[in-house]
Parts: sequence; C-alpha cells; structure tokens
Amino acid sequence: MSTNRREFLRTVAAGTTGVAVGGAAIGMPARSYGRVVGANDRLNIAIIGLGRRLGAYYQPIAKKESNVELLYLCDVMKSQREKAAGKFSKFINYKPKLENDIRKVINDPKVDAIINATPDHWHAPGSIMAITGGKHVYVEKPCSHNMNESELLVEAGKKYNKVVQMGNQQRSSGHTIEIIKEIHDGIIGTPYKALAFYTNRRGEVPVQKKAPAPDGLDWDLFQGPAPHRDYTIETWDYNWHWYGWDYGTGETGNNATHELDVARWALQAGYPTRVDVEAAKRHFINDGWEMYDTMDATFKFAGNKIIKWDGKSRNGYDTYGGGRGTIIYGSEGAVFIDRGKYILYNRNGEVIKDSKSASNEAGTALGGGGDMSTTHVMNFFDGIRGKSRLNSHIAEGVISQAMVHYSNIAYRIGKGFDIDDVTGKMFDRDAMKLWGREYEPGWKPKL
Repeated sequence: MSTNRREFLRTVAAGTTGVAVGGAAIGMPARSYGRVVGANDRLNIAIIGLGRRLGAYYQPIAKKESNVELLYLCDVMKSQREKAAGKFSKFINYKPKLENDIRKVINDPKVDAIINATPDHWHAPGSIMAITGGKHVYVEKPCSHNMNESELLVEAGKKYNKVVQMGNQQRSSGHTIEIIKEIHDGIIGTPYKALAFYTNRRGEVPVQKKAPAPDGLDWDLFQGPAPHRDYTIETWDYNWHWYGWDYGTGETGNNATHELDVARWALQAGYPTRVDVEAAKRHFINDGWEMYDTMDATFKFAGNKIIKWDGKSRNGYDTYGGGRGTIIYGSEGAVFIDRGKYILYNRNGEVIKDSKSASNEAGTALGGGGDMSTTHVMNFFDGIRGKSRLNSHIAEGVISQAMVHYSNIAYRIGKGFDIDDVTGKMFDRDAMKLWGREYEPGWKPKL
C-alpha cells in the first residue's frame, strides 16, 4: 500500500470495534461510530445492483430488529428494478424508489448507507463515490477490481470516517467462527497449510458479437468506469464475468475470494511472500469464455505457511467432498470447513467432531443468500450504530482480496513473482503494470 502498512495499522488501531488483521486490532473507534448515528436511529438504505445477490438482502432489511428503511432500489436495467420491487413487496409493506443512476442515490442526503452489489468493475469506484458522498458501504466481493482500488477503498473509509464492510459473508458464520477460534487456540497444533477449492459445471458461453443493447439497459452507465465499447450479446447478464478483464475478475474474484479468506483467517496470515499459478482455459475451447476456467495457485507466507487454491469452473468432479470449502492442515490434525459444517480430524485422520451446522447459506448456486448473508448484513448495520465490531472490516477484506489479484496477475503475465508482505507491493515490473487499470475518461476513482 502507498502508506507503510505498519504505520497504517498504528493509525487506525481501534478499541472495542476493532478487527484482527495479522495479529493487530484495527477498525473505527467506537466513539467515531457514535458520532455517525445514534444507537437507536433508523438507517435509510439503498441497494445498488439488483442481480443475483438480491435474495441475500430480503431478510436483513425486513427484520424488525434491523430498524432500517429501504429507500432505493437502483439498477441500470429497468426490468431488474421492477423485478426487485416485486420481490421486496413480499417482505416490506412500503415501496422504495426505483432509480437508474447510482449518482442520484448518492446525492440524496437521506440515504445513510448503500449495499453495493454491482458488477466487479463498479465495486470500488461506486463504493468510493458513496463514501465521499457521506454514505457507509457494504460492498460485495470482490471489493475491488485491482490492487490500486483496494488501496483507495481503505483510504476512503479512513479519510471520511465511514463504516465499510466487505461482503465475504462466511466471516459471520457461527460454525466457522467457532472452529477458527479453536484452530487459533491450538486444536490441530500448529496450522501450516490450507487448501481452498471451488468446483462448478459452467457450460458454454456465446462468442461476443456486436448487437443492440437490450431494451431498458443503460449500457453506458453499466460500463461506467470501464473503457466504453459497443454492446455485445449477453454481456450484461452474468457473462461479463468471462468476457475479458474490463468488467470481471475471473473465477478467483467471483468465488475464490470466500475460500481464500477462510484459509488466510485460519492461518492468521497477512500478505503472501510469493504466488505461483498454473491456469488455462481447458473446456469449450472455441466458445466466448476469454480467460482461464481452471486454476491452481500457490501462495507462500512468512512462517513457512502455504495456501493452495484449486479452482475448476467447468469440471464438476468432486475432488474434496463438496462444491466449495477449505481444508486446514496442522501439526496435530486437520479441519474441513464449508458453508454448512466443519469436520475436525486428529493426526491419524479420524473424525473427532462433526459440527453438522444448520446453516442454509447457498454454495455454488448462482447468487446465493441465506443465514450467513443475513447475519453479515445485520453486522454491518450494527457496526454503523457502534453496537458491534465489523466481522469483515474493509482493511481486513482487501488483504484476502489481494490474493485474488495476485493470482490473476500471475496468470495474465505468465509467471509467478515475489511480494512484499508488509506493503503488498509486487517485486516484478510486469506485475506492477497491472497494479491499477485503465478507466473511461472522467470515471477514475478519486478521494
């Protein structure tokens, strides 16, 4: 980061609202939260981006104890706004305003906070716009499109004294919190390795062809910060993930974010010291998918710790016993963690405990949602009021997000590289060329 990380940690070291980052407690002091909103005040919320994550917000917004009012449903696609209004009508007894333009929502002084569920290229720019506009932000994963945006996002939250939570909802999972604490307390001895994985059976996607934008879509606003171009078929509805690097962050940004975060959390690791990647497009070679669909990444950390990522987007072979999860290895045992449970093993591989969690959080299904998401969003609301510390403060989230960016960069430049585990900077000139990105004129994020 541009500021020495140790100095940054000292500057934002917190009291009761802090979160652990590499052994240090950071966050916004409770007194700062208290200046923002009274503990019993209602929060006015807007959701920006009404796609597949929408179902994650019904419950936390509708619950009486959340004490929030949904003022806006905002999306660049008219049909998305109308569908979202219809779906929310089953959970709330009032009608939020429907809006096309995030900037109009941010300019409304009545809005206290936004939930940013836009495509990846909008996550950091839209969140920074909201923070500088006086809003607290819940930003879905990936919280940034590149390392520079991560840096700016943390600095924005600090500069404007706003609460910023990353949407890696497993940080609010009861059974995950329980077993991670036990790992930190030594239940498997010294943890030294984690293997994070994701398996899906995604099919072919169309080859991009120029076409008129769909009715009701504001294509220029969809592109926003990304370099603008003509519309191509089926781009706006999810396939932007795979159509180059202007919008998406690959499957690592789409899903590895979650499991890599659990792995790093369990190992109490900060930035890695090195990344190496083997990745390629292995399936449907002639379709429109423009990046890897299979990746093996290895991250090395100080203290002889290692995290490995096994991502298979389009091969459904069940290697590890579940579509996604994380395995933690220690000197005296191992733990398997996914969204529904954890299983604790001794060094001989015998099951010691199976949590059999009652969690209903979705796994590899598109969009997802469930009790973890509900708890995580409500934790954000309570963080604004100063009633709880954030479970995924943005300063913590960006370190896990860095692993996503490092692996994507290694794939794009065709080689691994060493990393400064204090600043997060990469010791490779080719890699550092991808620290940031090109923006459409007038859209570059600024504080």
